[in-house]
Amino acid sequence: MISGFCYKTAMGDITIIENGEAIIEVDFGNNLNRETEIKETKLIRKAKEQLDEYFNGERKEFTLPLEPKGTDFQRKVWQTLINISYGRTKTYKEIAAEVGNEKACRAVGMANNKNPIAIIIPCHRVIGSNNKLIGYAGGLELKERLLNLEKNNS
Repeated sequence: MISGFCYKTAMGDITIIENGEAIIEVDFGNNLNRETEIKETKLIRKAKEQLDEYFNGERKEFTLPLEPKGTDFQRKVWQTLINISYGRTKTYKEIAAEVGNEKACRAVGMANNKNPIAIIIPCHRVIGSNNKLIGYAGGLELKERLLNLEKNNS
């Protein structure tokens, strides 16, 4: 059973969806659909608590079971993103090199764009090679807020 719940947070509305065993989606806005049972499960509540702790500068790592759906390459990129330390950033090129093909910057960008578990899989920590903020599902203003939150609490 797919369950989801939407919360108002310090960073706006966030929808959290789980499959009974793991978090499968964290998205900006209220993105519940007909196939999702609107239900605040224990796991969803735990994810919300950890996100609140993160937004308050009290949490630097998430300890939640995750099952992002994507291609093998996307999952490899997302695992690499999880390994970016709190308060740090890496470029698309650095991530591409870490996944084994430094010329795959665009593919890394597309994997970031398809990241189904925002914030917890920290695609906001990936920046352009010129250290500019580029692309973020929640918008560049939110990306900057998240990076500043981490910078100020490192």
